[in-house]
Amino acid sequence: MSTAHGGVARTFRVPGRHGYAAEFSPYLPGRLACATAQHYGIAGCGTLLVVDQNESGLRLFRSFDWNDGLFDVTWSENNEHVLITCSGDGSLQLWDTAKPTGPLQVYKEHTQEVYSVDWSQTRGEQLVVSGSWDQTVKLWDPTVGKSLCTFTGHESVIYSTIWSPHIPGCFASASGDQTLRIWDMKAAGVRIVIPAHQTEILSCDWCKYSENLLVTGAVDCSLRGWDLRNVRQPVFELLGHTYAVRRVKFSPFHASVLASCSYDFTVRFWNFSKPDLLLETVEHHTEFTCGLDLSLHSPTQVADCAWDETIKIYDPACLTLPP
Repeated sequence: MSTAHGGVARTFRVPGRHGYAAEFSPYLPGRLACATAQHYGIAGCGTLLVVDQNESGLRLFRSFDWNDGLFDVTWSENNEHVLITCSGDGSLQLWDTAKPTGPLQVYKEHTQEVYSVDWSQTRGEQLVVSGSWDQTVKLWDPTVGKSLCTFTGHESVIYSTIWSPHIPGCFASASGDQTLRIWDMKAAGVRIVIPAHQTEILSCDWCKYSENLLVTGAVDCSLRGWDLRNVRQPVFELLGHTYAVRRVKFSPFHASVLASCSYDFTVRFWNFSKPDLLLETVEHHTEFTCGLDLSLHSPTQVADCAWDETIKIYDPACLTLPP
């Protein structure tokens, strides 16, 4: 099923900024953060945009500039105003949307681009994990100015780091070394190494409904599901993208539904428990689509951003129907 724009998309234009990541606020239903970069992230500065929805569309609530491209963004899980971005200069930045300027704090330890940052979702933890092109993962407490721990083992750049929503202190990373790795901060090392693809892996995500299920998206255009109890082969493979899969996200509302965006300019929605795996293809960008998120408040709402200088929020037809 193919649609031109997945229903009526609300569009926010960001001239001169190319979108890398989008994330809905876990607190405010209409709020979205987007990490962007000038010149496709190759040179120039970056901008964090915080956008609100209203009946007339999308409006800018706050924007913050940084002196290098911003590649990912994550909201605090204990303060509705706070978020962290990461950038091409190897640093993480802590911002407060209640203040017009920032950042409040900068964490500079990585020696190359930081491509991924994620705030822990499990209760009792206020921890952030970052993944870098320097082949390391770092663990941070945002109230402390330096990292708590550095995890080594990947043999190429790290593109994606994501906390388990189920297991405290457990996170996953995906890398150009073609592996998905599961780490335990208490053991200070890797628990599982999965040779998940034969190409670079650009994204991973943890299922919200199963502590054992993850998905990877890779340069080979495929998404693969992995059950940590038996990682010899994937439990599902989703084919359809025609260029590299840039980001994958499980639905917070439907246990077997997920979304992916790609350098083929599309966003695709899948149900890996159905015979027809592909639910819908949304084609409303004209450049690489890099950022993607599914709302925690609305079962139908999706946000994405691309290198065509637009951010879009929309309700794809497949999510408005029973899964």
